Amino acid sequence: MLLPAKAEVARQLRRYRAWERVMLASPGDRTVRATFEDSGYTLCVLMGKRCAREAAEAAERYLRSSVGSYLQEQNGRPRTTAVVHRGPPVTVAVDRRSPAGR
Repeated sequence: MLLPAKAEVARQLRRYRAWERVMLASPGDRTVRATFEDSGYTLCVLMGKRCAREAAEAAERYLRSSVGSYLQEQNGRPRTTAVVHRGPPVTVAVDRRSPAGR
């Protein structure tokens, strides 16, 4: 998975938060709303999320963490080591006769 540069994520997150404040101050202004939605869309594309709120939260987590721990968190499972099996492979006896031949 490719991740954006942290500097670019920080810049876009600041832009999104600034337009969020302006939009909350004047929710009826269509130009402000459009610019706010554009900044949210950009953040969604950068972070690979469908919702601007999720993208902002993901950006904040990404900026707080290392790349490895962020990827591990995104996968939703802890990092484990490979399981090594020692010894011969286990075989299972299978009765191959048909039921009619018994």
